[in-house]
Amino acid sequence: MIDIRPFETLGHADHGWLNARHHFAFGGYRNAARSSWGKLRVWNDDEIAPGTGFDPHPHRDMEIITYVREGAITHKDNLGNEGRTEAGDVQIMSAGTGIVHAEYNLEPVTTRIFQIWIMPDRSGEAPRWGAKSFPKADAGAGADGRFTLLASGRPADAGTDALRLNADGAVLATTLAKGQTATLPLGAGRGLYLVPARGRVTVNGLPVGERSGAAIRNETELRITAEEEAELVLVEVAA
Repeated sequence: MIDIRPFETLGHADHGWLNARHHFAFGGYRNAARSSWGKLRVWNDDEIAPGTGFDPHPHRDMEIITYVREGAITHKDNLGNEGRTEAGDVQIMSAGTGIVHAEYNLEPVTTRIFQIWIMPDRSGEAPRWGAKSFPKADAGAGADGRFTLLASGRPADAGTDALRLNADGAVLATTLAKGQTATLPLGAGRGLYLVPARGRVTVNGLPVGERSGAAIRNETELRITAEEEAELVLVEVAA
């Protein structure tokens, strides 16, 4: 089953400094049919104006992943972590027992991010933060179309260099040249949510537009073909 969620059907909130689209119910956007996808709870498509951002605020017991599409985001938290994550890279914050953080766009241009929340398998874990570069040079035209593992809490991924999630799930990304195809297996009891950060693709023959979502389960294999040069981000979780 593949449920295509076109960009224009997503929730929308424009706060001036923040222009956000919501794949799932969030804030003032209420949609019982789109409350979550397995353990995946939030996928926000945020545009943050230069010199603005999210002032210090708390979280607990949530895995919060930020994938930067354009620009850069600067992180600070009460654990003493600081870092700048730029376009194509990813940062992970496991809120655990509690963390207070701020995220600012200190760049001269609009920063565009995907903010993804995954519900943890265990509560009360120690909070932590980390960031990882997406190996852009290894993807795209001439590459084999494989997905790069950015973050994971899946048992099979233990020992890899992926950022660690406190959840049985994974965040992956790839870029595809026009006409290039990537294949991906999907195990029983697992779900996927896929979003083209840029470009258009087909997933098992179904069209998925730029920044639209594809909620997937009960498929044994996905065949993803780029209709134009595309950058893809997906989350795999227990369904």
